[in-house]
Amino acid sequence: MLVLLAGIFVVHIATVIMLFVSTIANVWMVSSSTFGKASWGLWQFCNNTCGQLVVSNRDEASLKAAQAFMVLSVIFSVIALVMFIVQLFTLEKGKRFYITGAIMLVCWMCILIGVSIYTARFTGKRSGITSSHHGYCFILAWICFCFSFIISILYLVLRKK
Repeated sequence: MLVLLAGIFVVHIATVIMLFVSTIANVWMVSSSTFGKASWGLWQFCNNTCGQLVVSNRDEASLKAAQAFMVLSVIFSVIALVMFIVQLFTLEKGKRFYITGAIMLVCWMCILIGVSIYTARFTGKRSGITSSHHGYCFILAWICFCFSFIISILYLVLRKK
């Protein structure tokens, strides 16, 4: 049981770190432009230098929503990690980690909404871009989506023995 708890804890920490990196770094999309290699993410557009990510007025609300949901997913993941540690030392034997599992399900939903909005609105939509593909931050976000769902289900069924 101790090995299972340690494994879940390590995967949860890895998920928090990957979520943090994918939210902050600006490599959600990578492309070739007329000026060379370019990348952009939730916050900035980087060519040789990084600058503010410019979107149309029609897409600005979608970008703000994707940013907000990704930041919320990081916050909920950290809260779930703290709650797991608190419940580990305060729950009686045989009790389940319901609160931690519920918080991770909220984190999972935030990741789903944030990445889905970004995918629907901003994948490959830049002027002067010839060919683009997804960067490592986009892939990390989807990996965190899978990990957070698995972790949340494990928390919901896990009993402290």
